Amino acid sequence: MAVAAAAMGPSALGQSGPGSMAPWCSVTSGPTRYVLGMQELFRGHSKTREFPAHSAKVHSVAWSCDGRRLASGSFDKTASVFLLEKDRLVKENNYRGHGDSVDQLCWHPSNPDLFVTASGDKTIRIWDVRTTKCIATVNTKGENINICWSPDGQTIAVGNKDDVVTFIDAKTHRSKAEEQFKFEVNEISWNNDNNMFFLTNGNGCINILR
Repeated sequence: MAVAAAAMGPSALGQSGPGSMAPWCSVTSGPTRYVLGMQELFRGHSKTREFPAHSAKVHSVAWSCDGRRLASGSFDKTASVFLLEKDRLVKENNYRGHGDSVDQLCWHPSNPDLFVTASGDKTIRIWDVRTTKCIATVNTKGENINICWSPDGQTIAVGNKDDVVTFIDAKTHRSKAEEQFKFEVNEISWNNDNNMFFLTNGNGCINILR
């Protein structure tokens, strides 16, 4: 796993809040202000450093909400967490328990100690970096490939290879609802206001659900 040596987490990348949305499934005429800013940032910090994380390919990485930790999920069935110290990442812990590859993970939107992993073993697991243990395992109906945590922290959405998205209560760890889609679902996410849900599909479009 290689990351920019001077990377300081999401806050250092100049990210801003949601702006106006261009029509979906269209091609813009040129790079956005954000893309130009990112290009300028990496031109000034073009050195890279590799940090050993896993014994197999890495499928997912994500920063904690406070920008202090970077988690990665791998085909080797584990998740790793690194602590950011100045200009380097120091491996903090390795998390084992899944019976298949960890295909995606994400952090709690406001609690920097919790993250959740989605695996092909038909479970999701919630981990606490303070105890380095799994605090909840939730069985799902299919092989999971994508996951996201709602901005209010109350719901975890997980999608599987059969294009079923399940909404799980983050406190009770029980399913609240599930939706079967008739198209390929590749990525899922809420907006920051927590009132819309986005799906990217295999037809090259983004579906927006209320």
